[in-house]
Amino acid sequence: MVEPDFSKTLLLEVLRAAGTGNAQCADCGTADPEWASYKLGIFICLNCSGIHRNLPEITRVKSIHLDFWENDLVEFMKTHGNLCAKAKYEAKVPPFYYIPHSKDCLVLKEQWIRAKYEREEFVATSVCHETGSSASAGSREGFLWKRGRDSRQFLKRRFLLSATEGVLKYYTKESKGPKAVISVKDLNAMFQTEKIRNPHGLQITYSKEGQTRNLFVFHESGKEIVDWFNAIRAARFHYLRTTFPTAPEAELIPKITRNYFKEGYMEKTGPKHKEAFKKRWFSLDSQERNLFYFKDPLDAFELGRVFIGSKEQGYEVQADLPRGVTGKRWKAGLTIVTPHRKFVFVCENDREQKEWTAALNEVISQPLTA
Repeated sequence: MVEPDFSKTLLLEVLRAAGTGNAQCADCGTADPEWASYKLGIFICLNCSGIHRNLPEITRVKSIHLDFWENDLVEFMKTHGNLCAKAKYEAKVPPFYYIPHSKDCLVLKEQWIRAKYEREEFVATSVCHETGSSASAGSREGFLWKRGRDSRQFLKRRFLLSATEGVLKYYTKESKGPKAVISVKDLNAMFQTEKIRNPHGLQITYSKEGQTRNLFVFHESGKEIVDWFNAIRAARFHYLRTTFPTAPEAELIPKITRNYFKEGYMEKTGPKHKEAFKKRWFSLDSQERNLFYFKDPLDAFELGRVFIGSKEQGYEVQADLPRGVTGKRWKAGLTIVTPHRKFVFVCENDREQKEWTAALNEVISQPLTA
């Protein structure tokens, strides 16, 4: 039996060994993981270790620092590691499949871990999610709970997604035609668990008559909602690859779906800067360079938008208010300067002002691309 301190020294050497991938969580990429699965031979973060604990037949976890490590377990970790597990369990991850990061919601991380180790969807012998089948993977039909535009209640609706037709449809009544036919070209999906107040909440957006239309949906099953999300990504990937056949895959993947860069409340005044400040919910889409605003976070349609151009075009953000302009309730001012006008906002506090200023500056600093 190895003495406790010596076993931990050996384990830390395994963790820090160069070229092993062990310095990041095997599942979400968090730096400096402090837990490990001694059945899978991987190093993981605290949050992912909680998911692993719910899969005792597949994986068993220990703390690197708090638990005792027997010599045979240390030797097992030495002969395995994150890159070894990745080669086995992520051998055939399709390019459209979303791999979660540390800041992503729990349901994405949990289903990623279950897909890898419990269902073994991506091992070399698996027939699930074939890399070249984005069209077939982008076809799905089933029921989701959808928030009503006017009633604001969640009602069960049938959805149909077809990558080959390039559309997503949903139905309110089986006897009638689809309530909406949405082009995959304009489709986006992002998890919004806090905003929707559901651990499986998904926001689907698309363009309708020049406005952004929001659909808020969820499913009782975490696997089902993540499968829908990846099906939408597969349909989007099929569209992008068909539309831009010569574009490198690495350029297409970031454009499949996107999260909002920052969201939150600010107060906004009108073009004369004399109008009353009104509280609005703002969503910054950094890829499309639009700052959308809504009366409420779960509104179906935007009230308006501000295009965020580049610094070279004369756009800038100022962390103050124009002379003579003051907010009534909130005082932390913010001004977006465009070639045509100044958009004036106030934030609830200095922290929000700094976060919005930094987010907008990051978009403005990026040159416009086709």
